[in-house]
Amino acid sequence: MLEEKDVLKMLEETQAVLHGHFLLTSGLHSPMYVEKFNVLQHPKYTEKLCQEIARRYKDDNVEIVVGPVTGGILLAHEVGKALGTRAIFTERENGKMTFRRGFHVEPGMRVLVVEDIVTTGGSVKEVMEVVKEQGAEIVGVGLLVDRSGGKVDFGVRTEALLHLNVETYEPNSCPLCAKGIEFTKRGRTGK
Repeated sequence: MLEEKDVLKMLEETQAVLHGHFLLTSGLHSPMYVEKFNVLQHPKYTEKLCQEIARRYKDDNVEIVVGPVTGGILLAHEVGKALGTRAIFTERENGKMTFRRGFHVEPGMRVLVVEDIVTTGGSVKEVMEVVKEQGAEIVGVGLLVDRSGGKVDFGVRTEALLHLNVETYEPNSCPLCAKGIEFTKRGRTGK
């Protein structure tokens, strides 16, 4: 059983959770940045993390695991492997989340939705909508990291391996800028 402190340690060791002064794509500033692929590039860590998600849903009769493209593909595969089920993913087509490649779920099928990092929950909600449109039942949502500060509610049991409340600041009121702290550069890691 992995506890949150173990998950955080794993993410920090692989530099998936970085501390410093970051300029986010939104234009906001933050003292923390989460780069999921820094941990997901390590199969042994990905397997451990996904086994923990699977453990939490082992008694829920999950018949298929679904994740959104890109990081959700890796998680769905590993969680599905751990649960002994199929694993598929959704993709965007013309801006709308959908099943492609012949993937589908059957009406009444018990589905576990997985995602790597959730901030607003938009992608997960889109996946859930696609699954519901096909008449399947969503038994839960498994997350690697919930960085929403507990604000996201999917209406089903949700299990996150790590909860983060990541502070963000407008550039004109950033305390890190006020202290003269330079932006932290992100890039390749050697680990």
